[in-house]
Amino acid sequence: MLLIFGLKSVVRALPGRPATCPNCGRFVQHYLDEHARKLTLFFMPVLTTSRSYQITCANCGRVSSVSSRERKAMGA
Repeated sequence: MLLIFGLKSVVRALPGRPATCPNCGRFVQHYLDEHARKLTLFFMPVLTTSRSYQITCANCGRVSSVSSRERKAMGA
């Protein structure tokens, strides 16, 4: 019997929001990304092993990590 399994990284864009950037101080759009690591079996995702969120400022490009609780508070 042959089993083909592995790990796959998936990045998904979530709805962002306008906010004041702590780095550049401008009120601009911030983009939210979900980074998920998935276990695959026969090249099909079966189980999500980890998940993290990052928010990026559209003006200066600063990337910050966001917890899942903060993401839920944003309404995404």
